This record gives sequence, structure tokens and C-alpha cells, in this order.
Amino acid sequence: MSKGVFRLNAGSLFVAFQRLERAGLISSEWKATENSRRAKYYVLTDQGRKRLNSKTREWGRQVAAIARILEAS
Repeated sequence: MSKGVFRLNAGSLFVAFQRLERAGLISSEWKATENSRRAKYYVLTDQGRKRLNSKTREWGRQVAAIARILEAS
């Protein structure tokens, strides 16, 4: 999605998912994949969706402010 700008290793993601799950922002469930292997699937909780929306708005305000600063240069 980032076209190589962001590179994360699986260990970092696993720790982040654990932290989000402990905070109640995501939930997980083990399911069988198409090739009959077990995989853990994550989904946003209602609380997680609210936090995502809030953080997305906050990020948008920060990006706009940075753009205004750069344009003034």
C-alpha cells in the first residue's frame, strides 16, 4: 500500500497487534485459510473504529498545518 515507503517486519506487527488487542481496539479469531492452514484474523472493534476515525481526523489536521507551513516558505 505504501509502495515500499514503509517497511515493517512481522515481529513489529505482532507486537502492535497484541497492544491494540489489549487496549480493546481490535479483536482476533483463529480461522482456516483457503489452503486449510490456521491463521489469526484481526478486526476493528467499535472502540477501535472510533479511535481510527478520531486519529484520522487529527492526522488530517496536522498534515494540513504542515502543508500551510511549507507553502509559506
